[in-house]
Order: sequence, then C-alpha cells, then structure tokens
Amino acid sequence: MRICSFLPSATETVYLLGLGDSLYGVSHECDFPDGARAKPKVVRSRFDPNTLSSGEIDRLITDMMTRGENIYEVDEETLSNARPDLVITQQLCEVCAVSFEDVRQAVGRLERAPALLSLDPHGIGDVLNDILEVGRETGADSEAHHAVFNLRGRIDAVRRAVSRAETVPTVACIEWLDPVIAAGHWIPEMVGIAGGADALMEAGAPSERVGMDRLVEADPDILVLMPCGMDADRAKSEFGALSDVERWRGTSAFANGRVYAVDSGALFSRSGPRLVDGLEVLARILHPNLFGDPPSSQFCARIA
Repeated sequence: MRICSFLPSATETVYLLGLGDSLYGVSHECDFPDGARAKPKVVRSRFDPNTLSSGEIDRLITDMMTRGENIYEVDEETLSNARPDLVITQQLCEVCAVSFEDVRQAVGRLERAPALLSLDPHGIGDVLNDILEVGRETGADSEAHHAVFNLRGRIDAVRRAVSRAETVPTVACIEWLDPVIAAGHWIPEMVGIAGGADALMEAGAPSERVGMDRLVEADPDILVLMPCGMDADRAKSEFGALSDVERWRGTSAFANGRVYAVDSGALFSRSGPRLVDGLEVLARILHPNLFGDPPSSQFCARIA
C-alpha cells in the first residue's frame, strides 16, 4: 500500500504501525520520527512561522482567512508522483493543517482515486480509535490493537497513580500567547486524567480565545504554556517577549512557582500516539510528589 499523510499525527501513527516504508508523501510539518523528514512533501505552508512572533502569526493568519486565502497548499505534482492508495487528512482545524476540501479536490484530480481517510478526534478515546481505524485501512489491525493496548495501559497507570493525590490543582493550558487562547479538544481531558481541574475549558470543546482578563480571573494554581507547534524553548522565549508579561506574573501560578513551557508540537497539539507521552509529562507537572519533578529538557522547561 502507498500512503500519503497530510498531518503529523497520522504520520506518527503510520510509523507506530510499522508502515513507514509505505509512506510516499507527508506534510511539511511531519518531523517525527526522523525518517519522516526525508519523505516527499505533498503539502507546504504559504509562510514561514519560524520568522514571526505569536502576534504576527495570528494577524497574518487572520488576514489570510478574511481574504479567503489558503494557509497551506497541496503540491499536486508530488501527490501525483506518489500514486497513493490511501490519503490521510483531517477536518478539525484549517489553521493547523491543509483543509479537507483542498485535499478532496486534489485527490479528485488524480488519475486513479485513492481511499480518503479523515481523522477528526476531540478526545483521547477518539485518538485511540483513529489508530485502530488506520490499522483497519492499512491491513495492520493486529499492530494497531497492540499499540492501543499499550497506550491504554500507560493512561490507566497515570489514573491509578493520581487517585492517591490529596489535592486537585486548577490548571490553565494556553495554546497561544498573543492573543491568549486556551487549549481545548483533548487537553482538558488530559488535565483531568493527570489529576487536575481545567480552569478555563471543558473537555471536548474547541480551543477558545479567552483574553488576559479571563485568565487573570481564573487565577489557576498551575500554568502550562503550550503554543501550538512550538517547542519548550521557543514557548519560553515567546512568553518573555510579551508586552503584558507582568499581568501573567501576577497570577497564583507564578506565586506558586508552577509555570511551565512544554513542547506542544511533540506532545500536545498533535492528535497522535505521543499524546500519552504528553499526559505523563503533565502528570509530573501537576503531581511531582507522586511522579517526581518533570525533567528540564527539550520537552518541558520551568519558567517560575
């Protein structure tokens, strides 16, 4: 089977199932595992986010969407050369990945139409079901069930450990810093599994612009900064450059010394198997007395 993946989480799932050699095209953001970096790119961004600040990225994307312009483009020549049997994409967020309609139209212009699979999870259970769905579509059912069994075991281990916790801290997970956007979808559920209470969002709800006033009013015990697609070092740098950083520093999370920047692109914003790694990091942030402090690394950096 020849597979093209239009989103990083699907690429990670394909590799998880041992099908990396069957990938003949990936998106420009597919960077894990390392083998994905060398695959032909079937989608590209119309701008380089690494050269812009959080505020500049938000303004540019807002302007593009207002004008009806695409943020991402399908490389139809590369897609045609890939001759895929299966194309995996999503409908969840047009800011995070190429739109489903653009993929559908590009696939429709191929000489031989492949199967089209859209993954649109809103919670952890949906993510695990998507792994099973990719397994069914690719003939890797056994590998998918084995992978999901192991992931469920790790999730259950976190649940068992936090059941011994004496406190349930309030937590705000911030998906974007300028403007302030609270992380939704699977993130509030992850907070709950890790033994916390999300101070801003309900499980399964889409991410939402909440603004600084609402964040200050919520006054969470713990702040986790996870700007979409950024690693921990960049999240920390983006935070330090904010014009209203002193308002952030007035929250209880800073007074408690419990503010963290995490690698969102690796562990939180992608709806793939590494969300379970993110859950384990989150559990260590919320309950270091049960798990030990999260190690300072590329995946997690303490700000206060």
